[in-house]
Amino acid sequence: MTPQQYLSQLIPFPSVSSESNRPVNELIAAWLTAMDFELEWLDYRDDRGVLKSSLAARKGPAGRGMAYCGHTDVVPVQSWSFLHSGPWQPHVTPDRFYGRGSCDMKGSVACMLAAAEATRTESLREPLRLIITADEEIGMFGAAHVAQHSQFYRDMVRERARTIIGEPTSLDVVHAHKGAQLIIVTSRGRAAHSSTGLGLNANLAMIPFLAGLKTIHDEMDSDDRWKDHRFTPPHPTMNIGINDHNGALNITSPTSICTINFRPMPGQDADAAVRRIQELAERCGLEFELRFSCDPLFTDPDGEFVAEVLRLADRTHSRTVAYGTDGAVLTDLQDVVVLGPGDILQAHTDDEWVALDQLQRAAELYEKLIRHWCVG
Repeated sequence: MTPQQYLSQLIPFPSVSSESNRPVNELIAAWLTAMDFELEWLDYRDDRGVLKSSLAARKGPAGRGMAYCGHTDVVPVQSWSFLHSGPWQPHVTPDRFYGRGSCDMKGSVACMLAAAEATRTESLREPLRLIITADEEIGMFGAAHVAQHSQFYRDMVRERARTIIGEPTSLDVVHAHKGAQLIIVTSRGRAAHSSTGLGLNANLAMIPFLAGLKTIHDEMDSDDRWKDHRFTPPHPTMNIGINDHNGALNITSPTSICTINFRPMPGQDADAAVRRIQELAERCGLEFELRFSCDPLFTDPDGEFVAEVLRLADRTHSRTVAYGTDGAVLTDLQDVVVLGPGDILQAHTDDEWVALDQLQRAAELYEKLIRHWCVG
């Protein structure tokens, strides 16, 4: 099948991160089985008991070969502005493919499936591997589960697999991306009618914490010690959210929650920043939780592997991106780049689409990489 045909069957699965992605992975597993891949299922349940599924697959003899990493979970649809079809209904125009996940990143998975289908099993001299994960959009939990439990992944690490993470890069070669730290700080109060004076508004203890947090935020934004001009923007963006979940003006808020997500770059001491925020929270009498922590990805842009990918992809130089990928937790792998169809500006939008030209070119490039690294 073509990438477009694969994608047309992947889009209708509403595999948002809050729901199980097992059904869409079962379809992918059936396709891979028909292509002679050996499969390894890596199921787990999230903290709400929802079944999540990652899938590892391989075929061919031992050796370095090539590995592809993608995910099948997608972000929720809060609104959808594309009038010709809904988010789970594939719609194709002369130059675009619309649907939730078309860009991030079922389109890329479809391209890899088409490239794998075009490769005869008996022609492989080195292995071709795929890892398809869950929960990438909410913390790379599926990839973390793979890194901990997958024998196929351990084989990839031992054999130093050449790894492509298929997130959207407009088919540019990306050698580095930022990491991520997600922190939850909670203030506890006591609900009461605001006229009685008997309540304790949780927001009051949050105010001095936010004042101190702004100091850390402004430091990251302006201090040269936090600058790395290889990235855009060249500082660790800190996104701060506040919610007291209080729907009435005459009730003292019993809970106030601050979410903090900042993105450090390679070589920066993110742990020190986390400790500062934790110490600040504890001084203010607040609860602190580091919900997840992901490292930056960095592969030497002057190294042999990146140079080889650039040559095969017909690019003159690699670049960095500000978003994260499963590569942040698949850290035992040595030769990794991010390379996939679509523009990150179209990911997570309310009219998400990927250019048909990008799908075709990505499938052709992935097949070229397979033939170079696995067929010889």
